[in-house]
Amino acid sequence: MDIGGRIKHLRKQKGLTLEELASRSELSKGFLSQLERNLTSPSLVTLDNILEALGTSLSEFFKEERDDRVVFREADFYVDSKEDHTIKWIVPNAQKHTMEPILLELPAGGKSFEMSPTAGEEFAYVLEGSVVLCSDDKRYPVKKGETFYMKCNTFHHLENSKKTPARVLWVSNPPIF
Repeated sequence: MDIGGRIKHLRKQKGLTLEELASRSELSKGFLSQLERNLTSPSLVTLDNILEALGTSLSEFFKEERDDRVVFREADFYVDSKEDHTIKWIVPNAQKHTMEPILLELPAGGKSFEMSPTAGEEFAYVLEGSVVLCSDDKRYPVKKGETFYMKCNTFHHLENSKKTPARVLWVSNPPIF
């Protein structure tokens, strides 16, 4: 977190000069200048005094800002590559929402991670290739253009037994990936 930048933003928002804030918080102008440029860090007591002088509190200052974006680009994705699969988290911080989509890539002979039973539900759409949904002792083939939708009350995973890669858009509710 850019503490100094946030303090500077609040100070300017209140229309205060460094000198005025220094006077109100009983700190030196030089210290506040270094703080705003992240050259030094305040103690909790000092930060609390500064925020009080700016008319806010520690809890308000550190409250997470909501990310109301609705469009995410490939540069936003987080990629986790393993030997037998690659997961692309295609919505940043989706675990904070009610559903979590991933793009799962399985090379020939690849296998996804084992999913434990939960009270949730999952949906998947095979974008490329084909996979086998393995749930307990049952195996369900799912090929390109097909979907599966299931309650997550069993151990399950996906396998790619073909010689070509497979890509699956997989969405869980609640987030479990």
